[in-house]
Amino acid sequence: MSENAKSGTLTLIAVPIGNLGDITERARQLLLKATCIACEDTRVTGKLLSILGAEKRAELISFREENEIRLAETLADRLAQGQDIVLVSDAGTPAISDPGFRLVRECRRRGLPVTSAPGPTAVATALSLSGLPSDGFLFAGFLPPKKAARCRFLESYKDFNYTIVLYESCHRISKFLAEVEETLGENRCISVCRELTKLHETIHTGPSQEVREKIAKGSQKGEFVVLIAKDGFEL
Repeated sequence: MSENAKSGTLTLIAVPIGNLGDITERARQLLLKATCIACEDTRVTGKLLSILGAEKRAELISFREENEIRLAETLADRLAQGQDIVLVSDAGTPAISDPGFRLVRECRRRGLPVTSAPGPTAVATALSLSGLPSDGFLFAGFLPPKKAARCRFLESYKDFNYTIVLYESCHRISKFLAEVEETLGENRCISVCRELTKLHETIHTGPSQEVREKIAKGSQKGEFVVLIAKDGFEL
């Protein structure tokens, strides 16, 4: 199906993962001009718009994991009727472990225009700062909350030949690092990045046991990215 020239455009806009100075000028201008913004938390996006100096408040639609399936069709209908819509996450790039995939898929199904104002994403930031091989990687997002499922994942990718990147909750980071050490060994090289681009950014890279002990001694608040190097890699 060809894209309908009379329809509106869905624009995915990446916003800072921490430091607001990282927002691009293009993203800023698009957000200030937007009339309809689909966002995870209207309070978070509303605060960002205020900081950016928005004089006219755009329509903010709460677009979360809980309502994404239902709203994907509704928003696609509005796009088909000619309305432009902006999609943002609370932080980073929409549809990357955040709501957005289903809306983009619906737009692709209907041939509706989708574009992007690219920018920050924790995946690429962590990979570039970790010191682990970046010639190829697997991004696994958030693993299941159950220990058995996480260990099965680690076991199945034990001999994966590239870096594995995933997100982990501050509530489970200690347990997960213990599972990494238990499943992959205490000498497996990993990197744990916390609060990227923020004031208390910390990055620890080295053998899993060593990194786990450092994380245990520091603050475990904030956002975590965990990277696991291929077996045999050493700094």
